[in-house]
Formats: sequence, structure tokens, C-alpha cells
Amino acid sequence: MTLIDLGFDGWFEERAGALRGESRSFARVATVDRGSYLIRSERGEVPAVLAGKLSFQLEAAADLPCVGDWIAAEYHDGGAAAVIHGVFPRKTFLRRKCAGETVDFQMIAANIDVAFIVQSCHFDFNMRRMDRYLVAAADGGIESVVVLTKTDLITSRELEEKLDVVRSAGVTSKVFALSNVTGEGFEEFRRELSPGRTHCLLGSSGVGKTTLINRLLGREAYGVKAVSATGEGRHATARRQLIVLDGGAMLVDTPGMRELGLVDAGEGVSRSFQDISELSRNCRFADCTHTREPGCAVREAVASGRLSEERYLSCLKLRKESEHYERSYAEKRKKDRALGRFYRSSLKQMKNKKM
Repeated sequence: MTLIDLGFDGWFEERAGALRGESRSFARVATVDRGSYLIRSERGEVPAVLAGKLSFQLEAAADLPCVGDWIAAEYHDGGAAAVIHGVFPRKTFLRRKCAGETVDFQMIAANIDVAFIVQSCHFDFNMRRMDRYLVAAADGGIESVVVLTKTDLITSRELEEKLDVVRSAGVTSKVFALSNVTGEGFEEFRRELSPGRTHCLLGSSGVGKTTLINRLLGREAYGVKAVSATGEGRHATARRQLIVLDGGAMLVDTPGMRELGLVDAGEGVSRSFQDISELSRNCRFADCTHTREPGCAVREAVASGRLSEERYLSCLKLRKESEHYERSYAEKRKKDRALGRFYRSSLKQMKNKKM
């Protein structure tokens, strides 16, 4: 398998200059697990660690290599292990706010071409949650496809009702419905997987992501825990990993996420709610918040029924959340940079005294 097969295209080639070196090779991060890495190249998969200098240079946790990143590494021990010396810029990315009170980014994966937003047709179906995933993908410049699973647990009429809900909500992404039990819709989904492109599965625990991967691989490569009494599976994936399928397509599986907080995702909100963005062009004020201002075309569309109130409220909530955490994150970064400058200055002074 070549680097091109793994997704190394002209975009990365143009940005490889500063990362090149006589003893360095390029590879892709396949797995990250508690600070240890598994990287993949023509040599196959080998374990890797960060070079100390690189660890010191990185300013934030989000800058650390994540699954899907391209890196520059030096191999040793006859090619059985490697040291990571540099990380390529990211063409696309998936990120979220760190869980809990911490206001910082957590990288989920990088250099993804297509994100499959997976929701069960049964208890997991939730348009607000789907909006959140769609915004996260759009924020990172990633194409989205909606996949509704477990169609065997509902009637055909109920399935059509859910598909109508998705369409009427203004979602412009492709939408597929399938069952891992009966296989219905699976081949249509498989055709969306293209050789040399990187895809990922995003969704809550138990929606069938791991079962879907096992079906694509044609074997029980990944364990799935017992199905609950509600018909939903349980958490199966424990870490993010890049899987290369037989046809040459790549797939990143991600653990189910209870939280998908958004930080600085204003552009993603605008892209995901394109219908609202277009309506806002007719607002009386250019900086209209679509809440109280007179002459708001968005609220007029809600009042007339041309825009659903649920979609309107979902957009406002996600935009408000993103802006709130963006301000908090900017303040945190300012403090972190000041602290970093203090540490570097202190180290320099200590070295000068020793001299």
C-alpha cells in the first residue's frame, strides 16, 4: 500500500517542504491510545512516540497528532518502531469541546473526506443531536452523509415519517436507511465508500457503528456487547482507529460520545443551516441575532410557517453555545500564551546564569 493509497495527495505534498529530512519518512496516524501511537505507511503499521522537541513546541493538546493526521517520522530498530518529529497541517478536522468544564478543543480525527452521521431509527433518533453532528462536520470542512440504522425495529411507515422529518428539517446531505440485521440498504451504503478516501462514523453509543464495520469487513473483527432490552446496542469501540477496508476505502471508527460541545463553530453553523443563512440576508440589520430585532426575515419565516420553529431554535442554541465557548477559549489561550512566555523567559535566564 502506497502513501497515495492512504490519502497522501497533492494538498499534502505542497505542504511537505519543512517536514522533509534525509532520515524522515511520511506516515499516517492509525491509532492513538493514551499518548502512544500506531502509524501506517508503505512499511506497514509500527508503534511510535513523540520526539521530545516536538512535545515542547506544541502549544495545545489539540495540536498533538490525532487519528488521520499525516506525520514525519524517523524509523529505528530496523523499522520496528518510530519517533514522530512533525505533524502536517490538517486539510479537514473533527473536533469538539473537551468534556466537562474545561474550555478547550479535543481533536476527534483529521483529514476526513466524508463523515457518516449515524442514528438509530429507534430510541436514538433525535434531530437536535443530528444538527449538532452536522455542524461539527461542516465546521471542519467535511462532507456529511446521514445514515439511519436499525430499520428492522420500526415499520416502513415509521421509517418514511423519520425520513420526512429529516428532509423537512432542511438537511441537504444524502440520507441512507439500513438494517444490519436484514442487510436492507447496506449495499447502497457500501457504494458511498471510495478507494483512497477517508470516511468516519459519528454517532452515539449503541447505534450500530461497530456492527456496520464488522459487516463491511465480512467478519466479527470488533466485539459488540450485548444488546439492551430497548433494542439498542451498548458501547463497543474504546478508541479511535483508522481501518483500511478491502476495497481501499478508509474508515475511522469513533467511540460513542455523550457530549459534543461546539467551540468556535460559527462557520459550521452557517453551513449546516444554509436555509437560515439565506433568509438572514433579507433581515433589516446586517448583524441581526434573529431574536428581538424588527424586520428579522428569519423570525418572519418562522411565524409564517416557512421555517420550522424547532430548526430555528436549534440554530440559535448551537450558535449561542459556540460563541460562548469561543470567548472562554480565547481568554484561556491568552493566559496560556502568557504563561508559556514566562516559562521560556525563566528557562533562558537560568541558562544564562549557568553560563
